[in-house]
Amino acid sequence: MSQDLRKMFENIDLEVGHSMKKDHEERFLKRLNKELPKTGRRSYKWYMAAALIVALIGLGIMIVIKTNTPKAVESVVVDKGRSEPEKIGISLGDLSPNLKKVEDYYIANINLELSQLQISDSNKALIDSFLEQLEALNLEYKKLNRELNDIGPNDQTISALIKNLQLRLELLHKLRNRLKELQNTNSAIDGSKQITSI
Repeated sequence: MSQDLRKMFENIDLEVGHSMKKDHEERFLKRLNKELPKTGRRSYKWYMAAALIVALIGLGIMIVIKTNTPKAVESVVVDKGRSEPEKIGISLGDLSPNLKKVEDYYIANINLELSQLQISDSNKALIDSFLEQLEALNLEYKKLNRELNDIGPNDQTISALIKNLQLRLELLHKLRNRLKELQNTNSAIDGSKQITSI
């Protein structure tokens, strides 16, 4: 009763003697390839190409956004005795995005007006007097900023900071108008001198 199963199975294979036809494997593979859908590496190549294109577009958008974001505007305007920039806790622009826009708008316009000033011997005294007033407003702005940090944000301090920026811009507009008037009177005087010399 105790027969060896291995020997039994070996004997069965020898007794039956099944054999396959010579080209059976080839025919089986052809039929298998014919019946099964072809999924090859080509579809993965398309996915890879599409993923690469999406990644490049995303990278391009990020580069465009980074290059087009506005840079922070420096808030120091006409500071004669400036040695080192003051370390300020929070400023007007740190309170909210809208206040940041307001502050950046005024500071950019103030800096633009200052950059367009053309100083000559005839207008130097006028410009110096306006710049002294501008320096006083700048010092007041720094005091208000310290108050903002010491006391904390409140409507009065925020309004005073914005009003200070407005006053500085208005002062520069007045200076520009006065310089135009001065230039017109100088050109009128020069024109009358030329007429009398003829």
